[in-house]
Amino acid sequence: MILTAQRTMRLTASAAFMLIAIASSVLPVRAGEKEAKDLLKAMSDYLAAQKAMSFSYDTNLEVVTKDHQKLLLASSGKIDVGRPDKIRASRSGGFANVELTFDGKTVTLLGKDANLYTQVEIPGTLEHLIDELRDRFNRPVPGADLLLPDVYGVLMHDVVDVKDLGSGVIGGTECDHLAFRTTEVDWQIWIAQGERPYPCRYIITDSHVDEGPQYSIQISNWKTGTEVVADDFGFKNTTKAEKVRLDSLPDIDELADHFAIGVSK
Repeated sequence: MILTAQRTMRLTASAAFMLIAIASSVLPVRAGEKEAKDLLKAMSDYLAAQKAMSFSYDTNLEVVTKDHQKLLLASSGKIDVGRPDKIRASRSGGFANVELTFDGKTVTLLGKDANLYTQVEIPGTLEHLIDELRDRFNRPVPGADLLLPDVYGVLMHDVVDVKDLGSGVIGGTECDHLAFRTTEVDWQIWIAQGERPYPCRYIITDSHVDEGPQYSIQISNWKTGTEVVADDFGFKNTTKAEKVRLDSLPDIDELADHFAIGVSK
C-alpha cells in the first residue's frame, strides 16, 4: 500500500502523540516541584554571579496567519555582557541585521544593511536599559529575561504549575528540563547540568493567542569571566554609517513590517 506524503505525516504525528500520552501515564516525574525550583534558583544565582558573559544564540519566532497557518521566523546572533551596565548584542535574520551597543550611558542601534544608526541616552544599569527598550521603545533584547540580576524572581512571577521533565540534550550538553505555567503563558527551560548551570534553551508559549505561537532562544558557545574577550562596549562607526532618528531606522525587528499583530483567541 502506498501512502501519500500528507497521510504519512498525519500518521506519524498521531503515533508521536500516542507515545507521549502513554509515556506520561506510566513514567514518574523525576523530581518534584521543590527540586525543579531549586534547579532554577541555582541557575539564577550562577548567572547573577557572572560579571562577564558571552554566548551565541539562535531564535525562532512563530507567527500565526489569519487562516491559522504557523510560520517560523529564524535569526541568530551573539551577546556580550559586562555587568552591571554594558552589553553588545547582534542579531541577523531574514528581515534584520542589527547591532546594539550600550556603554552605561548611551545605547546605539546600528542597522548594518542600511548602514544607518541611531543613539539614545539611557544612563543606568543593564536592567534599566532592558526595561526602557521594552516599555518605552518597543525594542526587546533577545532573551532579556535571562540577563536580569534576579532571573528566578522574574521567571517565577505568577507561576501556577511546575514540572521537572527529567533530562534532555541540547547541542551535545546534558540539561535538566523544566516546564512552568502561568496564567498567561507556558514556558520551558533546559539548564546545563554540572558546575555551570547556564540556560541552553528557553521557550515561551502564548496560551492566550490562537494556535499557541512560541518564541524560543537556544544558547551556545557559553563563556564567562576571563574567557570573555575584553570590550569597552563603546560604539565605533567603522563603516561611516549615517545617524538618523530611531523611527527612521528600518529593519531592526525580528517581526517584519508586513506582519501585522493579530487578536487573541
